[in-house]
Amino acid sequence: MPKNILLIGGSLNQTTMMHQIAAHLPEHHCFFTPFFDDGLLGEMSQRGWLDFTILGGRHRRNTETYFAEQGLPVDPGGQARAYDLVITCTDLLLPRRIRGKRLVLVQEGLTEPEGLTYHLVRYLGLPRFLANTAATGLSNAYDLFCVASPGYREHFIRKGARPEKLAVTGIPNFDNVRAYLHNDFPHHHYVLAATSSNRETFKLDDRWAFIRKARHIAGDRELIFKLHPNENVGRARWEIEHYAPGARIYEGGNIQHMIANCDVLVTQTSSVTFIGLALGKEVHSDLDLQQLHRLLPIQNEGTSAARIAELCQQMLNRSPLLPVPGKPPLVGMLPRQKAIDSVG
Repeated sequence: MPKNILLIGGSLNQTTMMHQIAAHLPEHHCFFTPFFDDGLLGEMSQRGWLDFTILGGRHRRNTETYFAEQGLPVDPGGQARAYDLVITCTDLLLPRRIRGKRLVLVQEGLTEPEGLTYHLVRYLGLPRFLANTAATGLSNAYDLFCVASPGYREHFIRKGARPEKLAVTGIPNFDNVRAYLHNDFPHHHYVLAATSSNRETFKLDDRWAFIRKARHIAGDRELIFKLHPNENVGRARWEIEHYAPGARIYEGGNIQHMIANCDVLVTQTSSVTFIGLALGKEVHSDLDLQQLHRLLPIQNEGTSAARIAELCQQMLNRSPLLPVPGKPPLVGMLPRQKAIDSVG
């Protein structure tokens, strides 16, 4: 019997992941929503105060445009019907409306380093969203957490996630990077600098140092900057034009294709660092590259969405999650722990 499934978008990366998973659940009624919260943060986002997050601004506009262009059925905030399963890419916020539902969490990409804010969240019980993706998985309110690699499974277990809830499935958008080599981006053999939206999320960012680093690495080679989609474009453009005159600047475009065609990738704290590493590019980053190699998402020729959908189907059937021949071991389910959220 067909079930109702709610898939929650957010950034365009998260939204396209949800679409890929839904494509493998054609027998069910899949509905989509931009990311939302029905507590205090939801009210703040309606006033436009959180447009620098996935609750509003460019992220929400891009998601709504994507839904419209793809002709996907949308149920804003999941209000129109009851759902048998909810699939999301973050547990940093858990709206009241989805608490008590069967919940599948899908890793969205790279998780941020465990700084001071993370430890305050972990040990003082502050709201998880304050630590951003460093706090991913800490809610333990999901039935199943689909992660990128064996390295990430161990990473989340060390941080307190329950091992029996974690499945190594790989994650869409990061599981078949060789496909990005076939593209029509017109430039080749350049140095690509991918910025991050650290300032927009109230983190320290020495942008001048990053630009200077990219210029030094590029030398006589062409230098291209790809701006983060949530960045203050006017400010970022002025800085690059002032400190790296002559560099190309892209506000939009397919960064995966840009990485595929570059010789060198320079990043700050972006998930696209994984793409450069998986493609064997020379990578310079603010992140620990040795650790990233251990965490690198598995490459399974783009089958992660199908694996995740298979687990969702088993969950809907209420059958045990058994290993699938030829695929990484999957895990069983435990009764869901009550969702605890500090906001809303």
